[in-house]
Amino acid sequence: MSDTTSPPRRRLSPKTLYISAGSLAAVLAIVIVSILTGAKVTNGNGDEPTSALVGKSVATFSLSGLERGTIEAPWQSHHPAVLIFFASTCPPCQGEMPKVAKYLSHHNEGTIHVVGIDANDLSRAAAERFVKKDGVTFPIAWDPNDTVTTGIFKFATIPETAFVNAKGIVTQIYFGAIPKDVLVKGIAALRA
Repeated sequence: MSDTTSPPRRRLSPKTLYISAGSLAAVLAIVIVSILTGAKVTNGNGDEPTSALVGKSVATFSLSGLERGTIEAPWQSHHPAVLIFFASTCPPCQGEMPKVAKYLSHHNEGTIHVVGIDANDLSRAAAERFVKKDGVTFPIAWDPNDTVTTGIFKFATIPETAFVNAKGIVTQIYFGAIPKDVLVKGIAALRA
């Protein structure tokens, strides 16, 4: 039998334990939210999160237009589409919408239909004020029951932007307020 004894174990301080537990909780929260919203967790190589819907066909829809009439899924009539999901109460949407509206008011997207989908406003009047203030000229669908937002696209948060080709296949989902360069590239990819 040996007389050697193992060195005494070093105890972690409560502060170290709290930091470790907090870090683990943050990572778990990111993973859970990503799974619930259909995104995948990236591997740290710079890959952007994507949706499980990319490459899949999505259902058509028919919603009341915010200003008038009915807005149907553009791919139902064989048009590619950019769907911009927003709400007037969403701070990132408040920053995103004026920029998107300004860009689109100066660019003709031809056969590509751009449709805004108001996803979370409880008041139709609030939604109308929001798009009027930002100078939105593209059609806005009213989705108070989340028929399209959570029913078809499974979005848990907004803003989100979906690019759908003329066959109804999702080509890209952008999570968060979309930068102009990403919008431009997404539209160009729908033309290709």
